[in-house]
Amino acid sequence: MLEILRPDGSIVGEPPFSMDETKRLYGAMVSARTYDTKGTALQKQGRLATYASFEGQEAAQVGAIATLRHDDWLVATYRDAAAMWMQGYPWVNLFLGRTGDERGGSPPVGVNVLPPSITVGAHMIHAVGLGWAEAHQGRDRIAMTLFGDGATSEGDFHEAMNFAGVFGAPVVFLCQNNHYAISTPRHRQTASETIAQKADAYGIPGVQVDGNDLFAVATAAQEAVARARDGSGPTLIEAVTFRVGPHTTADDPSRYRDVSEETEWRGLDPIDRVQRYLESLGEWTPEWNDQLAESAAKEIEAAIAEAEAFDPLGPSEIFEAMFETPTPQLERQRSLLVGEPDG
Repeated sequence: MLEILRPDGSIVGEPPFSMDETKRLYGAMVSARTYDTKGTALQKQGRLATYASFEGQEAAQVGAIATLRHDDWLVATYRDAAAMWMQGYPWVNLFLGRTGDERGGSPPVGVNVLPPSITVGAHMIHAVGLGWAEAHQGRDRIAMTLFGDGATSEGDFHEAMNFAGVFGAPVVFLCQNNHYAISTPRHRQTASETIAQKADAYGIPGVQVDGNDLFAVATAAQEAVARARDGSGPTLIEAVTFRVGPHTTADDPSRYRDVSEETEWRGLDPIDRVQRYLESLGEWTPEWNDQLAESAAKEIEAAIAEAEAFDPLGPSEIFEAMFETPTPQLERQRSLLVGEPDG
C-alpha cells in the first residue's frame, strides 16, 4: 500500500505538491470538515432531510480532485461533497440537495460535475460514458468517479470497469474503501484480498494507497490522470480509509461495530496528519488554523443562508423540467394538480 505522509507527519520520499499548494489543500480539508460537521448539526435540527458524513475521508477526496483540470468530469456519490466542491460544485447546491430541493442538482454552467448519485454504483457507468465521449470527440478531458467499497458488489461496477478496459476509456476509478457498506464490513463484501487487484480481471492497472494520506492519494491520482489523458486508458485506485461516523444520520454504527475501531481510526485523522507535517516545517500555527476555520465557517453559513432563502417550489413546477414544450398530457395533469379547469 502506497504511503508517503505518515501519521506522525514525517514523509517517505518527496511530496507531490509545493508548500503553497499543500497549505491550500490543508485549508480545503478544513473547509470540508466544517461543512461536514455543519451538515450533521443541520439534520439534527430538522433543517436537512438526511445527511451522510464523510469525516475521515477528506484526504481521499481532496487529494484526488487536486489532480484534475477544471474542465474534467467528476461523477460522485452522496458522500463525496468535498470532492464535488473542490471541482466547482457550490456548497449551496449541496445543501439544497440535502433538503430535497431538486434545484441543488443543477450545477453552474461550466462545472462538469454531475449531481451526487444516490443509487449505489450506477453512476460509474455514466463516468465511463462521459470519458469515452470526450475521447471520441478528440478532446483530452477525462472523467473521475468516486465510490465506496460497497459499490464494488454491484453489477454496475463490473460493467463500468469492463467497458472502460475494453475501450480504453479515459476514466479514473477511485474507491474509497471506508470498511463498511452501511452495516456490512469490508470482509463480507468480497473474498478478494484487496479491491485494487480487481483491476487485473479487466486488464487495467490497480493500485492501493493509504486513503488518509493526502500525498499518497494525490501521487496515485496524478499517475492515473496522466494515463487517462494521454490515451493509455483507465486505472482503479483503492484508497483505504474509514467512515468514522454513521452511514447517515439515520444510522447507529454501535449496533454493528465496536467503538474501539472508530477510536483507532480517529487517531489516524487525515487533517491531523497534514497539520503535523506543516508544523514540523514551521508552516502551521494555531493562529493560522483559526483563521482558516473562521473563514470556512463564514463561507458555510453564507451557503446555508442562501439555500434557506430559496422560495419553495410550487406543485406545478414539477412539470417544468420534463420537456421544452409540455405535452398535452402533462398540461392536463398540471391543470388537475393546481385545480384549474381542464381546457
